[in-house]
Amino acid sequence: MRHFRYSFLVTVVGLIAAFLWGGPAGLFIAAILGVLEISLSFDNAVVNASVLKDMDPKWQARFLTWGILIAVFGMRLVFPVAIVAIVADIGMLEVTQMALNDPDTYSAHLHASHVDISAFGGMFLLMVFLSFLLDETKELHWLGRAEEKLSRIGKLESIEIVIALGVLWALQSFLPPEEKLGAMLAGISGVMLFVIVGSASGLFEVEETGEAVAHAAKRSGVMGFLYLEVLDASFSFDGVIGAFAISKDVIIIMLGLAIGAMFVRSITVYLVRKGTLSEYVFLEHGAHYAIGALALIMLASTKVHIPEVITGMIGAAFIGLSLLSSIRYRNKHPFQDERG
Repeated sequence: MRHFRYSFLVTVVGLIAAFLWGGPAGLFIAAILGVLEISLSFDNAVVNASVLKDMDPKWQARFLTWGILIAVFGMRLVFPVAIVAIVADIGMLEVTQMALNDPDTYSAHLHASHVDISAFGGMFLLMVFLSFLLDETKELHWLGRAEEKLSRIGKLESIEIVIALGVLWALQSFLPPEEKLGAMLAGISGVMLFVIVGSASGLFEVEETGEAVAHAAKRSGVMGFLYLEVLDASFSFDGVIGAFAISKDVIIIMLGLAIGAMFVRSITVYLVRKGTLSEYVFLEHGAHYAIGALALIMLASTKVHIPEVITGMIGAAFIGLSLLSSIRYRNKHPFQDERG
């Protein structure tokens, strides 16, 4: 439980604050939002852990400290305000006052930005999934020969970018004319951001020894940290917008999502410290397939509404099936590591 002590502390403080702000109703809504955030983001925690386990312990600690502040206040409070300010061409201060004093109008502006937000987040998450699925160096395949054959496609240079842009092109053809350009630009931005964050660490790779290597590792830690924050942002988009279906109070929404975000961080660190991904070798696979499903759901939601409960159930199904497969694999190969 020591990995979750700060999560429980944040939960107690958050629920007390929600009660003081919104009374019993605020307390109940914050608790519901916290549970929803955790259930919808477990796959995020697994993928975070797959990145975090290779990071320096110092950056792992920073992910828990700076990262949680960015996740709670940046991605779940400031960023939605910034999105409304940019799309609606309104000042940040005015949007902040709108969010606090006129939540219905703020919610309407946020929902009006749904297509662009979903295109951006959906394309970023799709790139995360495709880069995993088409990784030719991956030696263990959850879906057997079918997945192995797909991974061979990764030998083609930048094929995941081509596939992602093809999906985006197909998507915008179904959108109304006034939404096509915005969705296309947002989607391309999501792809570009993935490429930039995913490859920028190469700028700091050096072959020398000593301090130069330590410096390179530190800078690579920076890029890993940024990658995790952008990944978290992509997961949080739909959660923030969907939360307005439960409450229009941005303070209650932030408190509820903060509780969930803290638990996701703790789950991530728990998975790393316990070596869970090495023990349950297909868990990372299931999480990436859940991310792929979420990406397609976000992109489809630009045209049709898809309830959050469906997203949560699909993600839970992938995680559950991959966990069962991992247990079966471990029983058959008790002395083999995650590379098989």
